[in-house]
Amino acid sequence: MPKIKTHSGAKKRIKITKSGLAKKTSANRSHKLIGKSSKQKRRLRETSYVDATSKEAVKKLLPYK
Repeated sequence: MPKIKTHSGAKKRIKITKSGLAKKTSANRSHKLIGKSSKQKRRLRETSYVDATSKEAVKKLLPYK
């Protein structure tokens, strides 16, 4: 059985914590920031975790993490 390739884009953007949660940065942070409120931009600075519905998809993208 051959090895499964890791998804290159996912390995750059998602880290797996010791407890098994997938940690990621927030989207919508790169441009068009003038239209967003300070509160929204401050909230987007924080990292978040992948929700339970996407957890299986992330496991397939990062098989050896």
